[in-house]
Amino acid sequence: MHEALIQYINAHATTPLTETEADIVKNIFTPRRIRKRQYFLQEGDVCRYMGFIVRGAMRQYSVDDKGTEHIVRLYIENWWAGDRESFAMLTPSNYNIDAWEDTDLLTITKASMVEFNSIPALNELARNLDERHAIASIKRINASISLPAEQRYAALAEAYPEFLQRFPQHIIASYLGVTKETLSRVRNQALRK
Repeated sequence: MHEALIQYINAHATTPLTETEADIVKNIFTPRRIRKRQYFLQEGDVCRYMGFIVRGAMRQYSVDDKGTEHIVRLYIENWWAGDRESFAMLTPSNYNIDAWEDTDLLTITKASMVEFNSIPALNELARNLDERHAIASIKRINASISLPAEQRYAALAEAYPEFLQRFPQHIIASYLGVTKETLSRVRNQALRK
């Protein structure tokens, strides 16, 4: 499992890991398997781990007072899962993260981040991930407040077509902030084009 992470790091850093650094990565990341519907994190708990998904799919969501789920993130292979705020601040999470498919992860604790940060390739990776995360978040917020459902769906289909194959319609609808009926109409219109 660690080989997938090492390949990912080397693909996203200008300086590849040395053998010694790769051994450190293997020591600080712990393999974990989560079955479909099992929680990685529950609302109210502190996020003690960040996870790199080797195989599987997960979702991050909140539940409102009426019991409605609101999907804020979807994760698949080669994505990092966790509540960044809870992990960084050691505060209770407002979110649930569960496996939508049986999922294999490599997890890291906050304490192990000290070793993580001592490796140049991992520091570079972390900076790149932070930048990409910030850009993606701003784009998603802008789309949510300014684009009609059709354009949000088209943007998702273009950027992450695998989401449409891996997650059911009700999850995609929640992620886009639309009803299942609206998503069905939008998908039908997109197919006719």
